Amino acid sequence: MDRETLSGFQHVLITGASAGIGEAYARALAATATHMVLVARRQERLETLAKELAEHCEIGIVIADLATTEGQIRVVEAIRQGPPLDLLINNAGFSTLGPFAQSDLDDEFKMLRLHQEATLALTRAALPMMLERDRGAVINVASVGGFAALPSVATYAATKAFLVSFSRSLRAELASSALRVQCLCPGYTKTEIHSRDSFQGFDVDRVPEELWMDAETVVDESLQALGGAPERWLVVTGDGNRSLVTAALQDLSSSVGPSQGGPD
Repeated sequence: MDRETLSGFQHVLITGASAGIGEAYARALAATATHMVLVARRQERLETLAKELAEHCEIGIVIADLATTEGQIRVVEAIRQGPPLDLLINNAGFSTLGPFAQSDLDDEFKMLRLHQEATLALTRAALPMMLERDRGAVINVASVGGFAALPSVATYAATKAFLVSFSRSLRAELASSALRVQCLCPGYTKTEIHSRDSFQGFDVDRVPEELWMDAETVVDESLQALGGAPERWLVVTGDGNRSLVTAALQDLSSSVGPSQGGPD
């Protein structure tokens, strides 16, 4: 990723920044940003990352659980009180694993609040200042799972489908402005999401190695697309994942059935 592509993003906020894709975004943007706000739940890891990146740009941290109203308010206030954002990256997320009929409903609602409510709250806080300056971008990190039927992760897939739809509609709404909206849809990515307690029972070895990508490669594709022309609102990373999404959309189309009506 060349610095010229990233030079327009001086003030950045990244959620879920303490590991995985969020951390990769922070590392990629630190060399060109002047001010970054990193948001996560784990204070020690966030402080360690902030200290490491502080030699490149000014770093602020917000310790917040965005699955809670309190955490969302804390980050919204950080957006409103800080310098106007050039780039908001809604990345924080997690998944549960198992049949929905046997799930812990509190965990499912927590996922909704994190993936959907927090994204809406933070984007709503950032957009007015972006529109006033007619400059800025929002990246919503979704998943290829937003296009497919995913047994045992039904709520996760649904929340990611929401992010795809929200991003697409928001991009259309802002079409007359200079603002950019991107929905990033990675597939299997080497992050900590698969080792969390909420995802117990997932066997990473069952996934073919060629389907895995590292977080740095995913972020590089995202940022290349964000700075490219023409604008790409939807970024599906990796050829294998693009094929999976194409197949999922074809399956959905066939489920609709043949069109009815027309001339007799």
